[in-house]
Amino acid sequence: MDADTDLPTYERADAPTERRVEDLLDRMTLEEKAGQVTGTWAGHLREHHDLDDVKRAIDDHHLGFAAPFGWGGALATDPEAVTAAVSDLQTYAREETRLGIPLLFSVDAVHGNAYVAGATVFPNGLGAAATWDPEGVEAAAEITAREVRATGAHQNYGPTADVGRDPRWGRVFETFGESPHLVGELTAAKVRGYQGDGLADPDSVVATAKHFPAYSEPERGEDASPVDVSEYKLRNTFVPPLERALDAGVESVMPSYNSINGEPSHGSTALLGDLLREDLGFDGHVVSDWNGIRHLHEDHRTARDHADGVRQAREAGVDVASVGHVPHAERVVDLVESGDFDEATLDESVRRVLRLKFDLGLFDEDPADAADPEAVAETLGAPEHREQALAAARDSMTLLDNDGVLPLSGDEDVFVGGPNADDVVHQLGGWSVSTDDGLPGVTVREGVEDATTGTVTYAQGTSLNETLDVDAAVDAAADADVAVLALGEGWYLHEFGPSENAGSETGEWPTRSDLGLADAQQELVRRVRETGTPVVGVLITGRPLAVEWLADAASALLLAYFPGTEGGTAVAETLFGENDPSGRLPITVPRSAGDLPQHHDYLAHPTPIGDDEHPDSYDPLFPFGHGLSYTDFETTDLSTTVERDDGGVEGGAIAGAVRVTVDVANVGEREGTETVQVYARQRHASRVQPVRELVGFERVTLAPGERETVDIEVPVERLGFYKPRGGHVTEPGEYRIEAGDDTTTVDLPPAE
Repeated sequence: MDADTDLPTYERADAPTERRVEDLLDRMTLEEKAGQVTGTWAGHLREHHDLDDVKRAIDDHHLGFAAPFGWGGALATDPEAVTAAVSDLQTYAREETRLGIPLLFSVDAVHGNAYVAGATVFPNGLGAAATWDPEGVEAAAEITAREVRATGAHQNYGPTADVGRDPRWGRVFETFGESPHLVGELTAAKVRGYQGDGLADPDSVVATAKHFPAYSEPERGEDASPVDVSEYKLRNTFVPPLERALDAGVESVMPSYNSINGEPSHGSTALLGDLLREDLGFDGHVVSDWNGIRHLHEDHRTARDHADGVRQAREAGVDVASVGHVPHAERVVDLVESGDFDEATLDESVRRVLRLKFDLGLFDEDPADAADPEAVAETLGAPEHREQALAAARDSMTLLDNDGVLPLSGDEDVFVGGPNADDVVHQLGGWSVSTDDGLPGVTVREGVEDATTGTVTYAQGTSLNETLDVDAAVDAAADADVAVLALGEGWYLHEFGPSENAGSETGEWPTRSDLGLADAQQELVRRVRETGTPVVGVLITGRPLAVEWLADAASALLLAYFPGTEGGTAVAETLFGENDPSGRLPITVPRSAGDLPQHHDYLAHPTPIGDDEHPDSYDPLFPFGHGLSYTDFETTDLSTTVERDDGGVEGGAIAGAVRVTVDVANVGEREGTETVQVYARQRHASRVQPVRELVGFERVTLAPGERETVDIEVPVERLGFYKPRGGHVTEPGEYRIEAGDDTTTVDLPPAE
């Protein structure tokens, strides 16, 4: 306590943060320290109308974190209940505990604050990635942060920095696709959007990059299964987007559930200590995934019991246990008192947590203002927020195939059917509310009804995997000018359980062994097509589906991903030509699950005996970067300029950038947006390199007849790679540069 005030130093807003942290740490008991790095889930308790259990946990275990909404529950869907619970718990923590340490509330708001009814819900990960628009993704994250903070939460468990390499995996819909560069650009954009001008900004939230370091290519595509990956692939595919998050200043990192080379991430000193903290220089806090610490004993079996799992995780570098307050806090205390865990290591974790709370201003705000019902009413789903969500959904629309039936003229009689034609919840995908009771949004059916002057008829035909009223759908389709069938998947764990054809739905645990549509949906398409009415397929889905038969059967195929609450409007505007489809695939669409793994940046490999040329083993249904428009673009005059820097870089190549210049012309008859994609390949390298990999991109919108010169700067280090036992290198020599149908070669000389 300072001599000139009655307040202890940690309660003084004018004191330096580090002094406040150390003052408070010195006052804390071992039990209070253990509680500060432990959290609980408050949502389930509130669902049973009883926050007293949470308050008792605060009293008994001195909790520092709580997750009041996320993964469903009645509280999650009720904004008034959310704000009341947050204010109640925060007031209790500040006014009824010995030291008055505030709680930090966390939430899973991966595509908007979507567990709270009325919030703005943006396209899920793959849909956001299809926009290839970092500025738009950053704007969406800013809105999400504003709506999260209005409801009283401070930390968002996002962005997802996983590189989606296996579409069988249930969480691929959360990712930004298969390219480390695209994933890195959009991950960094989300970090900037969430954290704004800094954590002192009352509209910012703590961003959490997940899942470190390699989660998204599990064996068999089964979530949390082992990832057996070389150091070369780990550092060149999975780590780069996480590095981009660190460069953007991300405050928190979440480990993955799986084991990597036999080491569970949550218990690996090599991964969380040596790689994350020492090599990559991360100085924020590491927060466990939901039951990641428990898994060490119960699933991975690397720990003898729960206490041993807690010790492993703590020594490896986990700072915060997101849930599990009673056993975890008690185990930490027992481990320190028995001498099995160093209290100094615990103190470092506590410092990180306290520093975060001071930076957020939680000690200096009135706990009664932790969540303002009036602010929630004004902020959640504000008109300007929903307009941004609509813009994102429009930009995500990816036209895969079109024989000329699209765009529709606007006066057709349209039949609308399929399991995803009239269901807002299905449009949201996972990490969202699971009931449409009072949920705002526009379905595909409603969007089409608003877009045409003709007659619109509707029959669902099938659920996601069961036949319903197919006969009624066929009869209605026979009398229509065009049939729009909204097919695909739904909110994960929702209705779509295992089936012989379809596997499971998207989500945190389900896995699909087959990437096709369910038999019932295929029957609907087949029978509607037999009427002679042109079929337009709209895929609302969380993954690339293997639908070669559908591409052949349908007159047009539109991939809408999980487009959010405004998805129906975006789909209809695209079908009727008001919106030019500018989405481009962020992930490869395979012909079958048997073709996996399949991605554009596969490693070069030997030519089979007897072949004169290297075969192109990349033969997907639709390739990475693909997307049609209602106009035509022409890319010409590709050129490159090497911009030197006087300093050399490790590996003997020059420092600086390659400036790629290309002319793009709209040679069609209507305005459209093209994404210029720049790919590179090192001609000869000291390690096997990808046949091509994305190194730069830029969106450009052009009027008919308009031409623009696009400049894309590619830092030289982006052409390099991580070399085991050598670090990141950019080697001198020839590099093939590709943009559109044009290619050129650039020569990087050795450093002087």
